[in-house]
Amino acid sequence: MSGKRSIFEDVSDTEKQQAVQPGMLDRGRRGARKAIRVWLMILFALVVIMIAVGGLTRLTDSGLSITEWRPITGAIPPMNEADWQSEFDKYKQIDQWRIQNQWMDLSDFKFIYWWEWGHRQLGRFIGVVWAIGFFGFLIARQIPVGWTGKLLIPGLLGGVQGAVGWWMVASGVTQGEGMIAVASYRLAVHLGLAFVILGFLAWYIFELGREERDLMQARRAKEAKLYSLSTGLLHFTFLQILIGALVAGIDAGRSYTDWPLIGGQLLPPDAAMLEPLWRNFFESPGLVQFIHRCVGYLLFIFAVIVWRRGSTSAHPQTRFAFNAAFAALSLQVVIGIVTVVYAAPWQIAIFHQFMAVVVWTLILRARFLTAYPIATSLRGA
Repeated sequence: MSGKRSIFEDVSDTEKQQAVQPGMLDRGRRGARKAIRVWLMILFALVVIMIAVGGLTRLTDSGLSITEWRPITGAIPPMNEADWQSEFDKYKQIDQWRIQNQWMDLSDFKFIYWWEWGHRQLGRFIGVVWAIGFFGFLIARQIPVGWTGKLLIPGLLGGVQGAVGWWMVASGVTQGEGMIAVASYRLAVHLGLAFVILGFLAWYIFELGREERDLMQARRAKEAKLYSLSTGLLHFTFLQILIGALVAGIDAGRSYTDWPLIGGQLLPPDAAMLEPLWRNFFESPGLVQFIHRCVGYLLFIFAVIVWRRGSTSAHPQTRFAFNAAFAALSLQVVIGIVTVVYAAPWQIAIFHQFMAVVVWTLILRARFLTAYPIATSLRGA
């Protein structure tokens, strides 16, 4: 037992170290934050690839080549000529082949089949990567406190996405109804859900990039007004992505290739030619493209407002995030115009879709930094 000490005696270096232990807030809560973040980054990259493959599947008109939903056994492709012929015979029963693709032989069918099979197989692979990561970290007890439910969300949404994907395909697997493609509004739901999953993954990656104590301190400096504006911009962008899916679903981007006019006039000709009237907002190529253009103009104007407000942030990294988001959105507008003028060739169309992912992610990043600003010293600023 140590003896009594004078109140004027200095505390030893050892006792100082015992008294001051930084990171106490994170102890017991940290888990494998870095490893989980890497896992989420892999999932994020896979979902981006999935969106691109989905776009190419649509552009090659391959989405209806597999006429059945077999989540497990469908992972095995046709293994011999008899299996291939059986799949081809199933495809011949639907309207797309009867109306549009009677010219196909078995080799042509194999091309579109492999695109759709690859799209579905990639979805299965993403599900496996999520399951291995989630249950691996769970069993190892490496998930930070409060994160189990969060990490469960992408997996659950991925399962829902598989069902929505079949719901979409089923709308085009018809006999005698004249459908030669999937319903555009179902395509919009399918793509929209992919961006929702991407959004959750991106947000979690941003959060795990900083320690819990850092986030708690940063939250006190939240820029509420700018956060609300960036949230509005995020929702506005999401709406435009959904409308873009409607455009893609009916190939409306190839219907009118002049700009800034549409069909040589301010309003598209025959914009309301379908009955009942509501169908035109989903299925009239001229009207759907016109709506996509107008929403794009309004989105750009609102983005200018948000960007100008973001440039007044006291935090340099927040300002940079808004600059990056606005630059990407501006480029996306230009690419959209080029896509229309050149009648949406697949190379430009895919780039346009990829840029939507970039814009979405950068807006999320800017929004995150308004909620959790990164403090900068006066010297650093």
